[in-house]
Amino acid sequence: MSGFFNQAYFRQITQYLLGLIFRHPVTGTNIVPILKDGRIVLVRRRDTGLWALPGGMVKWREDIPTTVKRELAEETGLDLVSIQRLVGVYSSPERDSRVHSICVVVAVQAKGNILVQDTLEISEAKAFTLDTLPKQDQLSYDNAQQLQDYLDSTTAVA
Repeated sequence: MSGFFNQAYFRQITQYLLGLIFRHPVTGTNIVPILKDGRIVLVRRRDTGLWALPGGMVKWREDIPTTVKRELAEETGLDLVSIQRLVGVYSSPERDSRVHSICVVVAVQAKGNILVQDTLEISEAKAFTLDTLPKQDQLSYDNAQQLQDYLDSTTAVA
């Protein structure tokens, strides 16, 4: 019976139930936090053990800028200085194995001390220079594409 409630099964059941309840993708954000010195802050996710852009789901009656500010603080401890630009909107049903979501990705100027607040979801946060960013296979979900779109200065709708 212990194998009955494994993580893959739980994820599959959760996806199914969310599909039944919502029948619409959920909206989330990812953030490319840029520090004053140009380093990019990434977080290590507990569920995959891989690096990722900070971000999360938009809460009921919350707008995107509020979600960005909240998620940035929760996952990195950083303060939002300003939203710099839209990196892209990513909507492929296959982009996230947990649930069908539409992800609005923005680049932001951030400041403060890096300190993970949401320790249940995030194990660490770290600032990277452009030449020390993790490789594609070290990034969660479709974050490699999102980060590449930022680096290429493109605005994606995918």
